[in-house]
Amino acid sequence: MDHQGFIIQSGLAEQHKEQACALFWEAFRQKLSKLMAPEDKALAFIRRVIRSDHAICAIDSDGRLLGVAGFKTPQGAFVGGTLEDLCAIYGSWGGLWRGILLQLLERALVDDVLLMDGIFVAPEARGQGVGTALLDAVARTARDQGLGTVRLDVIDINPRARALYERCGFRAIETSDIGPLRHLFGFEASTTMHLDLRALN
Repeated sequence: MDHQGFIIQSGLAEQHKEQACALFWEAFRQKLSKLMAPEDKALAFIRRVIRSDHAICAIDSDGRLLGVAGFKTPQGAFVGGTLEDLCAIYGSWGGLWRGILLQLLERALVDDVLLMDGIFVAPEARGQGVGTALLDAVARTARDQGLGTVRLDVIDINPRARALYERCGFRAIETSDIGPLRHLFGFEASTTMHLDLRALN
């Protein structure tokens, strides 16, 4: 779908994978850096597990990647991976303890709900409607799959993102405090937000 200066397309093209990995890490570094450090290994892990078919992308007229919205299905996630993937990058022990802690951030799939797996926009493209266009495309994808709700989770240290989601029709459902894990992940609470697609019809 065409927008002002960019298009939205399903899937992540091969030539954009490296940039997508870097942008994903930049967007979620504050939350994941203590757990996934060192950075070179974090990027190697993201490169290993990224699923091109679980992404919706914004591309400018010169073919540059402006932003990505990822999602999760029973077949996998945009950036998911297994314990085997973690151990391949961090070694057996390093992969094991990281896997245990990452499991605490996992969100279960629910019938009739499209679960988002991260959304990020390149710094130079912010304020141009890219995030809104990506969220609109996610909603269309969910509708095309016959689903009634889109779910995402936003952390308390990202009020700008939450404001975007609210402008796009998402509503807070519940907020969960992560307790002592805040020292590891760098945030204290996460809010689950839903977009009710049937209410928009």
